[in-house]
Amino acid sequence: MNPEKDFAPLTPNIVRALNDKLYEKRKVAALEIEKLVREFVAQNNTVQIKHVIQTLSQEFALSQHPHSRKGGLIGLAACSIALGKDSGLYLKELIEPVLTCFSDADSRLRYYACEALYNIVKVARGAVLPHFNVLFDGLSKLAADPDPNVKSGSELLDRLLKDIVTESNKFDLVGFIPLLRERIYSNNQYARQFIISWILVLESVPDINLLDYLPEILDGLFQILGDNGKEIRKMCEVVLGEFLKETKKNPSSVKFAEMANILVIHCQTTDDLIQLTAMCWLREFIQLAGRVMLPYSSGILTAVLPCLAYDDRKRNIKEVANVCNQSLMKLVTPEDDEPDEPRPAAQRQAGPSPEGCAATQEGAAGGGPDGSCNSSFSSGISVFTPASAERAPVTLHLDGIVQVLNCHLSDTAIGMMTRIAVLKWLYHLYIKTPRKMSRHTDSLFPVLLQTLSDESDEVILKDLEVLAEIASSPAGQADDPGALDGPDLRVSHSELQAPTPGRAGLLNTPGTKGVECSPSTPTMNSYFYKFMINLLKRFSSERKLLEVRGAFIIRQLCLLLHAESIFHSMADILLREEDLTFASTMVHTLNTILLTSTELFQLRNQLKDLKTPESRNLFCCLYRSWCHNPVTTVSLCFLTQNYRHAYDLIQKFGDLEVTVDFLTEVDKLVQLIECPIFTYLRLQLLDVKSNPYLIKALYGLLMLLPQSSAFQLLSHRLQCVPNPELLQTEDGVKAAPRSQKADSPGIDYAELLQHFERVQKQHLDVRHQRSGRGDHPDRRALL
Repeated sequence: MNPEKDFAPLTPNIVRALNDKLYEKRKVAALEIEKLVREFVAQNNTVQIKHVIQTLSQEFALSQHPHSRKGGLIGLAACSIALGKDSGLYLKELIEPVLTCFSDADSRLRYYACEALYNIVKVARGAVLPHFNVLFDGLSKLAADPDPNVKSGSELLDRLLKDIVTESNKFDLVGFIPLLRERIYSNNQYARQFIISWILVLESVPDINLLDYLPEILDGLFQILGDNGKEIRKMCEVVLGEFLKETKKNPSSVKFAEMANILVIHCQTTDDLIQLTAMCWLREFIQLAGRVMLPYSSGILTAVLPCLAYDDRKRNIKEVANVCNQSLMKLVTPEDDEPDEPRPAAQRQAGPSPEGCAATQEGAAGGGPDGSCNSSFSSGISVFTPASAERAPVTLHLDGIVQVLNCHLSDTAIGMMTRIAVLKWLYHLYIKTPRKMSRHTDSLFPVLLQTLSDESDEVILKDLEVLAEIASSPAGQADDPGALDGPDLRVSHSELQAPTPGRAGLLNTPGTKGVECSPSTPTMNSYFYKFMINLLKRFSSERKLLEVRGAFIIRQLCLLLHAESIFHSMADILLREEDLTFASTMVHTLNTILLTSTELFQLRNQLKDLKTPESRNLFCCLYRSWCHNPVTTVSLCFLTQNYRHAYDLIQKFGDLEVTVDFLTEVDKLVQLIECPIFTYLRLQLLDVKSNPYLIKALYGLLMLLPQSSAFQLLSHRLQCVPNPELLQTEDGVKAAPRSQKADSPGIDYAELLQHFERVQKQHLDVRHQRSGRGDHPDRRALL
């Protein structure tokens, strides 16, 4: 510093002492400055006061010499003390040079700057609030200072500033929020601790409503919650807990919509504490805001659904996620099925939709409603409140929701409970909003069919419920008879095709002529037939599925849908199946279900007597497909008490190729005859005179069997028939005995027998083609 320079009104002694390296001498100089400034105050000499402050600032505090800077700092503090209540008039000039020294490389100098600012603020008190942002900015940097003395000094200043803010009602919260939002993303643990402490203070001040600005800082709070420091995490938990309490107390003033996507993002983090906290917030938001949250359903589901598959290690998160899921589902009501406002096609195409469950946190879950990628801070999202929601009802858009559900169901890595939850959602949406969901059925249908191969029975049950609802919903009924000729049902020649209800031909494949459906086929919606066709196609391509789950799936469908419709449609479809081996296997499976399942008791009774035209038509329909398997055809005749026709069929067995598989099925039929389902048949054996063809049919089966356990079983049964001599019948008998069941009217048994012969000839030709000119590989010598 130039010793010859004039620093008036500072005396040469004061200047010399301010530049001294000893603190005590600088302190003496500060006392002299304080005395000098007091005189100027008494004289109301503002010019000289400003000149002193400017000199201390420019020539000392901002000097290149460290001792001069120290002298300038203590001198500025002395000026503030001397000014007293008038210091507010000069705060800008007093504070700025001190804050500049906060960034000094010398830790001692930073400490002195802290000390000087403390004295300035202590004198000015509330007058410093207009300069709060620059003070806060400087303190936030010192909070992370490596020197413990500097940190200690900054903490004293911090406490003083907090006291001033707490006792004042002039704090400019609006001006402070942008700085807080910027600083809250600091990664330094001390800076984070400093930020959290200030939020706690502001939250405790009654006159400061920080809840209005929660959307600005919520994301940063969740970032801090993931800090490695246990103490910081605990402090952040407390802050978030306080905000959540305030949210519950004042839901009408909470900007739920602006914070929804923030929570969705943090619900997908890998940090357990952050995820649990965000999920708890989301639960409260759904319950408090209600339908206001519906526009964010796709993002919420993206976050919540995977959590439902968590194990006991994350049980708390799983339980909260389940509540979120159930609460969100309850928000969807039948009123949501009202058609949307008609929009141009281009606008509908450009509507918001999520990126699906594969989206990252910044993707589907990180933006506007339904997972769009706009920032919630800048996209101008309107703020919903429960009150405003009543005035302006929220419209449920299913595009994003269905896309997320579809994506989760398609992901084979997703856990069982998540898949079940997805299927429950789909079922709920089809129940509550069938018309809207009908637009998405084409995209969901293949995934639902694929899900039938799931390993879990519970998943399959829920999947069948959804498929049954689709197949029976009036919303899926095609108004236009030709609606099913669209591109989604135009399959290759090798694939099954869906029929149009009431139109000729259930399956149009090359080389086969369309045969009209039986008049007894109930009118179902278009997806029922598509479902039946694709289910059989799946069984054909996945024989293990048919073997392991086929009976289970069909029995459940019979409970969920009309059993007669299922058997009628499957029989019609199988009648035109080109893979005769599969057709035979499928008919055998259906027949076993028909004869043994408790779910089909009513259908069996309907077929047992053939009293109505509908039951007779059903019998004829089943019979034509059952001809793919000779033994099942006989069992159908036994069930319907067509014993004479059963006897005629067995007579034709002599012309068939008898294989081990064939005899095995005869063996199984014998076992079935001994089951409760055929109790009525066994009792009819007591009336030999009235049921001669039944006894002859059973003897025919006996003659087909080799000397096996089934042969012995049937032989013992027939030995119990009374008066065997009455088995003789006269060819010339013109009428059956009065008690004998006559052939059902309206059924052309001769034509049915001819159809049986044609089908068996087709099977024989196929077997010969497969085995060449030799014997069929399944045919083995029976000794």
